[in-house]
Amino acid sequence: MALAERSARSVWEGDLLKGSGTVTFGTGAIGEQQISWPARTEAANGKTSPEELIAAAQAGCFSMAFAHGLHQKGFSPERIDVEATCVLDRVEGGVKITRIHMVVRGRVAGLDEAAFQQLAGEQTCPVKNALGNVEFSVEASLS
Repeated sequence: MALAERSARSVWEGDLLKGSGTVTFGTGAIGEQQISWPARTEAANGKTSPEELIAAAQAGCFSMAFAHGLHQKGFSPERIDVEATCVLDRVEGGVKITRIHMVVRGRVAGLDEAAFQQLAGEQTCPVKNALGNVEFSVEASLS
């Protein structure tokens, strides 16, 4: 039996360049969000994109996993702040999410900067694991 299952739905109308759509979340925790190609590749104009949703998933997942990993190593994390940036690039044959860069800041008693950076660089999480062919980079510091 699965530990958790969550769902989302997207409805798209029209062609890629002139069309638009919505994304809704099964839990109802986030209201219906508008999506469009221009919002994805140009100015967001209050709309979201798959890349922003992946960045949010990665930031949330990583912060939880890192807090847990630190706790398992005997540290007491007070705060883990993760900003993830998901990059969509043009590649041969189309477009692809090529990399995710994370800026990780934390307050962890008894942990020095070098150890924090090393542990952050080694940390993984389920979302990162699901994005296996994407390059990840981490910039970490204590606050």
